[in-house]
Amino acid sequence: MTQTYSKSRQAAEIAFGNLQTQLFAKNHAMDELEAIAQSRVAKTQRLREARLAKELADRTSATSALLAKRGQRG
Repeated sequence: MTQTYSKSRQAAEIAFGNLQTQLFAKNHAMDELEAIAQSRVAKTQRLREARLAKELADRTSATSALLAKRGQRG
């Protein structure tokens, strides 16, 4: 059975539907922003780990070069 609504009720239903669409769009935007923030954190972590590994490798090679120099002197 189909119900017929008054014009004001129809207008209210349309307005409510539009509002829900906007809210869902905002929720989707928030999900996108959260995903971007999470990817930024992950990228920062990867870069930090790479930098620390490079610094460790540089220190190790510098130390071994210094020890090799000392070995040549003595």
